[in-house]
Amino acid sequence: MVMTVADVQRSSIEALLDRFGLFLCLQEDGEAITGSFWGDREAGVVGTRVFVRNDTPLHSLLHETCHVICMSADRRARLDTDAGGGDLEEAAVCYLQVVLADDIDGCGRDRLMADMDAWGYSFRLGDTRSWFENDAEDAHKWLIDNDLLDDEGTPRYRLRA
Repeated sequence: MVMTVADVQRSSIEALLDRFGLFLCLQEDGEAITGSFWGDREAGVVGTRVFVRNDTPLHSLLHETCHVICMSADRRARLDTDAGGGDLEEAAVCYLQVVLADDIDGCGRDRLMADMDAWGYSFRLGDTRSWFENDAEDAHKWLIDNDLLDDEGTPRYRLRA
């Protein structure tokens, strides 16, 4: 079973989002999630707000959060549901969500990668760990080039300009 928003301290999620100037919006159980592209339990985004329910998978919250972080400021200003972006940006989003999982108490990158695999994320080398460790140089470089990670791979905790 994949880790959900309810499985971690809300304050840990809020602290991470706050570092980026983003806002967590927790919706009632069973309520349609605002800004969710995929519907069901999947996280939604509108502007700098990330919408979830307690049953939202943590990987979904991190993925949509990373879309907001990685998109340009002009796209972010118009963001409502569909994050858009090209293939390389999508890879960068996946890479960054793995990195940021370490900032959520009780999660971490190992658990997140396992959850991504269980959910059905698809990479050329198969599983998330193989991709992250052996085939994600382009995503890593994109994040550095856009000043979202430093040269050592540490998050800069800022939104893409």
